[in-house]
Amino acid sequence: MKKAAVIGCPVKHSLSPKLHGFWLEKYGVDGEYNKVEVLPEELEGFLKGLKEAGYQGVNITVPHKENAVQYMDELSDTAKRIGAVNTVVVKEDGGLFGDNTDAYGFIENIKENSDGFDFAEGRAVVLGAGGASRAVVVGLLDEGVPEILLLNRTREKDKKIKEEIGGNIIVGDWKDREKLLDGANLLVNTTVLGMDGQKELELNLEMLPKDALVTDIVYKPLKTKLLLGAKARGNQIVDGIGMLLYQAVPGFEYWFGVRPEVVDEQKGGVL
Repeated sequence: MKKAAVIGCPVKHSLSPKLHGFWLEKYGVDGEYNKVEVLPEELEGFLKGLKEAGYQGVNITVPHKENAVQYMDELSDTAKRIGAVNTVVVKEDGGLFGDNTDAYGFIENIKENSDGFDFAEGRAVVLGAGGASRAVVVGLLDEGVPEILLLNRTREKDKKIKEEIGGNIIVGDWKDREKLLDGANLLVNTTVLGMDGQKELELNLEMLPKDALVTDIVYKPLKTKLLLGAKARGNQIVDGIGMLLYQAVPGFEYWFGVRPEVVDEQKGGVL
């Protein structure tokens, strides 16, 4: 039986076992996908013991994505640029290959759930400068977005993204976020603002062009205040659950040998 898991601390909230379990059943794969709580001080030992424990690989969630990089024997170009690993593959010789599929998941979600959106048509405004923001920025640059305007409540993190990732990234002031929406082709929220249990994202969309697409990587609630407001004024919107689903596709293929298809019924199954 092929075996994979998601590791994190805490990890009990993870939806990954549900979505991988759906595919295991759908494709009749003799495999299992579990969740394992791994403390920060246990990370190195757990990763180095994956082959002996019978794993084909693992997903990595908070707080281990950045720390896992140092324990990989090989990294994908995307993982290097993002500076984090969310998917680990155990090679035949026991070595560890680290990839980051968050950028892929973000881009595929928009491609599959928008009506003819063209990334290269104009500027993208990205709110937030955490790990998710780094993945989003890399994905957008690879899709030919001509300019990325990065806005964060503190400027140190967004300046670091600009320096480390490169490309046409402009760092703006958070206090100017509403007027900086003028001329945007895409608005992305990568912060936790608007998530259940968090403060709301305070953002007046008046300056945002009506033909801009708005997406939020938050998926609890599925329709955030930002998305509801954008839809009400006529903007095309894409919710965040698809990013979770699509980022899981490459890992499942790595470990179980089948490239799975994301289907609508999975959204209800994992939420």
